Amino acid sequence: MLQRFLDYIHQQHLLSPGQEVLLAVSGGRDSVAMLHLMQRSGLPFAVAHCNFHLRGADADRDQTFVSRLAEEAGAVFHTVDFDTRAYAAAHRQSIEEAARELRYNWFASLCQTHGYSALATAHHRDDATETFFLNLFRGTGISGLHGIRPRSEVFFGTPPVAITLVRPMLCFSRSDIDGYVSDNNLPFVEDYTNQSLDARRNRIRLQLMPLLRELYPTVDDTMAANIERLYDAELMCRAHINGLASSLFSDYPSRIPTLPFSITALDVAHVPEPRSTTLFEMLRPYGFNASVVGDILRQLSTGDGGTTGRLFLSETHVAEVHRNRLLLAPQTQPVTPQWSATPLAPADLLATAYDGHHAIVVDADRLKFPLSVRLWQPGDRFVPFGMERHRLVSDFLKDLHLSRIEKQHVFLLVDANETPVWIIGLRPDNRCRISSATCHPQAISLII
Repeated sequence: MLQRFLDYIHQQHLLSPGQEVLLAVSGGRDSVAMLHLMQRSGLPFAVAHCNFHLRGADADRDQTFVSRLAEEAGAVFHTVDFDTRAYAAAHRQSIEEAARELRYNWFASLCQTHGYSALATAHHRDDATETFFLNLFRGTGISGLHGIRPRSEVFFGTPPVAITLVRPMLCFSRSDIDGYVSDNNLPFVEDYTNQSLDARRNRIRLQLMPLLRELYPTVDDTMAANIERLYDAELMCRAHINGLASSLFSDYPSRIPTLPFSITALDVAHVPEPRSTTLFEMLRPYGFNASVVGDILRQLSTGDGGTTGRLFLSETHVAEVHRNRLLLAPQTQPVTPQWSATPLAPADLLATAYDGHHAIVVDADRLKFPLSVRLWQPGDRFVPFGMERHRLVSDFLKDLHLSRIEKQHVFLLVDANETPVWIIGLRPDNRCRISSATCHPQAISLII
């Protein structure tokens, strides 16, 4: 089994020679077997264990047990305590989701802080099959059906930290690992929650898989082969989607000069059939799930490509159907523009151009200082430069055909009386314009 372990690491390019890897060790059979094989292989490693405080004294027992294993192996030991229930309640997550987020964020910080080349988990072939069925019933698309991959680059933490995640035990079945633990008399701890039918994964392992093995005795080998074929199919699909994306995605020419991000536009009219699947695969890298993509398609099917369409959210991005294109942008809070004011002499007015987008010139005597910056609000009115009548800012932005994404990042420069001075980057207010009677002209410029 050791040779299979080493061959798999080599074939899948899981670990870099001489570089230390961080092992996630719970104390159960699978992670104990992984630790033992790593120790026998001579590869350098450290050990990490999370105490989620979900199982009372058993959780503390597991922590002590893994600490002793690491000490006996001569490995650096990292451990952490989490109040998982409080975290789950605060973030409105299930206990399972909270535990996963907590542990992987911590693992990522360890890898970054200590320079570990990768994080190794003890997932095996049966885990990959169970993940296939979980994802199949969740409706994750082809990307979820290849189960667990031997190596992947993932992001965890805030801000996100990129780490290499490896699974050197994927070449073994659960029965392989059970036999190895028995043959080598390896101590381990049992997690009684693994027998609970409350978790869907446990139901698949304890109820569905035994039934499938009864109906199809070779189901484990068959599913392993199917998962590899699905992964190959995903690679071909992804190559096709990437080719489409390069021709259908383009940068959106925003009218907001201080927008702190780029907007990507998708030419939805040319998304080929099967449209729902193709659009889902194109939007999946932006975090959109099948349900949200379905909502987007329903809006597209109504022919409403105007400027007042709803916003569609993923965990990281926002999308909007705007003027028959789908706009995509990262979710981010509006960043208040920075500006500076400089007194001018008449000669400066003749020598300098002020375009109204990045800089304006105002008559300081017409303003009440200090000036301040805030987001525009419904009901705001101003007098557009060159005009005499008031207009709603909302109507002005509508006439410019700004998307809702852009409108969320429009700021006003106002004086102490809340009189608009400038819709920043778009149009100054006519009431503070300079004239032949201006004595104290002042330039206001954006600091970008």
